[in-house]
Amino acid sequence: MKAITTKVKPELKKPASRFWPTFLQQKYLYMMAVPFILWAFVFNYLPLWGWTMAFQKYKPGKSFFEQKWVGLKYFKELFQDEQFFNALRNTLAMSVMGLLAGFIIPIIFAILLNELRLQLLKRFVQTVSYLPHFVSWVVAAGIITKMLSTDNGAVNDLLMGLHLISEPIQFMAKGNLFWGIVTASDVWKETGWNTIIYLAAISGIGPELYEAARVDGASRLQQVRNITLPGIRTTIIILLIMSIGHLISIGFEKQFLLGNNLVRDYSQTLDLYALNYGLGLGRFSFGTAINIFNSVVSVILLFVANGIFKKITKESII
Repeated sequence: MKAITTKVKPELKKPASRFWPTFLQQKYLYMMAVPFILWAFVFNYLPLWGWTMAFQKYKPGKSFFEQKWVGLKYFKELFQDEQFFNALRNTLAMSVMGLLAGFIIPIIFAILLNELRLQLLKRFVQTVSYLPHFVSWVVAAGIITKMLSTDNGAVNDLLMGLHLISEPIQFMAKGNLFWGIVTASDVWKETGWNTIIYLAAISGIGPELYEAARVDGASRLQQVRNITLPGIRTTIIILLIMSIGHLISIGFEKQFLLGNNLVRDYSQTLDLYALNYGLGLGRFSFGTAINIFNSVVSVILLFVANGIFKKITKESII
């Protein structure tokens, strides 16, 4: 009789975890990351404990356990206040205008700079365009206010010199012009700095692609459309998603410094509203509720924009 033999299949070994070998091999890199992790935790996550103030009738000087809990009282007050909706309108209007102008113009500017053949002129234009970024908004607001002044303001003098207007325009006293002034000021100040990222992305495109396009007879405009723009597509989408995430959190510096009582209905943003009607009046819980609203809406916008672009363009930051 033939012996019956059975083949025993070798047990599949589970792959050993590679975390600890990798950790030991790159322990110095992990140690270098520790200070930044601690910084992010202390300044970005630890302050979230303060959100509890929005659900309390917060009184300075009392301990956490001595505060009176009021639930959603301040959120209800927030959504019943007409000033809140006015601030929300102003915030969204200036955010959308700033997103369109502050996103499109740097891309165009970067492409134009990349097409310059005179390196000396290119470096000069880059340097001049970067300089406003390093000027504080306090100084920038003074320059802008002086340029738009009715008393020897450069803009009014230019318009009158070209006979486009017969008398100076009080730009800083017209609420319907305030959103445009803030958007133009932000573009002037930040376009050169925002261009750096796009120039870096363009420099990563292989020069052989342009050489092949020139051999095929492509014009410079065709090279931009078929090589440059597709080459920086990922960078554009990622920055657009991040910009949408900050759509409702535009700060208050520009509006605070350029605004005045004559344009108050157009200059007040959510952050400025929280400063004036929250901290300014000692209503710390109310101001915290406003900031929670800002943060929650920003997170929702970020995930929604990321999901839409991931589905449509297959590009995302998550």
